[in-house]
Amino acid sequence: MRVICAFPEAMSSSSSCPPSCLALVALFLALLIHLSLSFQAGDRRLLPVDRTTGLKEKTLILLDVSTKNPVRTVNENFLSLQLDPSIIHDGWLDFLSSKRLVTLARGLSPAFLRFGGKRTDFLQFQNLRNPAKSRGGPGPDYYLKNYEDEPNNYRSMHGRAVNGSQLGKDYIQLKRLLQPIRIYSRASLYGPNIGRPRKNVIALLDGFMKVAGSTVDAVTWQHCYIDGRVVKVMDFLKTRLLDTLSDQIRKIQKVVNTYTPGKKIWLEGVVTTSAGGTNNLSDSYAAGFLWLNTLGMLANQGIDVVIRHSFFDHGYNHLVDQNFNPLPDYWLSLLYKRLIGPKVLAVHVAGLQRKPRPGRVIRDKLRIYAHCTNHHNHNYVRGSITLFIINLHRSRKKIKLAGTLRDKLVHQYLLQPYGQEGLKSKSVQLNGQPLVMVDDGTLPELKPRPLRAGRTLVIPPVTMGFYVVKNVNALACRYR
Repeated sequence: MRVICAFPEAMSSSSSCPPSCLALVALFLALLIHLSLSFQAGDRRLLPVDRTTGLKEKTLILLDVSTKNPVRTVNENFLSLQLDPSIIHDGWLDFLSSKRLVTLARGLSPAFLRFGGKRTDFLQFQNLRNPAKSRGGPGPDYYLKNYEDEPNNYRSMHGRAVNGSQLGKDYIQLKRLLQPIRIYSRASLYGPNIGRPRKNVIALLDGFMKVAGSTVDAVTWQHCYIDGRVVKVMDFLKTRLLDTLSDQIRKIQKVVNTYTPGKKIWLEGVVTTSAGGTNNLSDSYAAGFLWLNTLGMLANQGIDVVIRHSFFDHGYNHLVDQNFNPLPDYWLSLLYKRLIGPKVLAVHVAGLQRKPRPGRVIRDKLRIYAHCTNHHNHNYVRGSITLFIINLHRSRKKIKLAGTLRDKLVHQYLLQPYGQEGLKSKSVQLNGQPLVMVDDGTLPELKPRPLRAGRTLVIPPVTMGFYVVKNVNALACRYR
């Protein structure tokens, strides 16, 4: 990174000034310049360009989107939800009938609902009407009970391990046992729900796919970003952390496409922090950077469904807290559901990329994703496009819409923290208005801020926002 400093042209010295005087003046000026640079650099460390006031205002990013064809199309239920079995163990199941909780869940429809988690491994499944025991061996309840969550961790959890080939054989047996049962005959089967794809986990997945790749309807895995015991608020702003998911996606896709090219892949359980989360961090506005980037990155790389762990539970990783209050990630998810459709569009930018130094990777702090606007949203005609933008810079960024987006009307949905806690806030505001439920049965209206045609988008520092570009008439978005 370079810092370019401009200095005023020096005044010509008087011809009557002796050389010794000139030398003293030159020494004095050199000392001032040295002190000035030391002060700006912070003990001789150069400031990043985005923190330099004189440069940040001159940076204008030109943005266009390919509107002819989508690069990906994900599931209509792309953003889906999970409930952990701990709600049964802890006696919270009755709360699911709460009017307030039902209203919050309805806001995130349509979605798949997964019932699973760590404690699923210790549940006993039993169909009282039709136990479906198999002659000469265990029935489907045995396989449902024994192979549920992260099989790569069975040794530490159960004291015994399972390899990928055996796991694949058991999935095939489970499928065979389910098919004759009327209520299960058309049920889908997903697995193996592995953990982070390290070397031993990839070996397990490879063995599983070789045996049972064609048996499952989608291949599943789980992802956790940070150890919840050591997390700090600034961790959520680290681009290196945000990019760890991309590498995992590539590893999973490589194995899956080796045996079953084109097979759907689901991220069946994602949390920002482990160990139940961290109060005032994983349930705060700051955690939304990871969550929104996860949604953008997964769809952009072709993952069909992501299941958020968890919709409601105790702890600090959820969308709704134990008092039935929606947390920042809930409002982020609600905006996503209302505005984002399943078709992913290619984004083209100019003025954002920088030439990396040798041995360094440039990790973008300004992340821009584009989709066709949700066709179920009747406020926008088909052919509209929705951008969602994450600005991790400490300075505002200016974006000029170009090409097919030039001179179009834009609706802004800018989500910022609300209150004195800043990034640690558990409340958010939309375009300056705090988001709260009207009553237990009514969600607030998500009002956009209209921007005049041709106006430059100004993204405040360390914020997230959605921008609907109206009436683009994008060919990729006109039809379902």
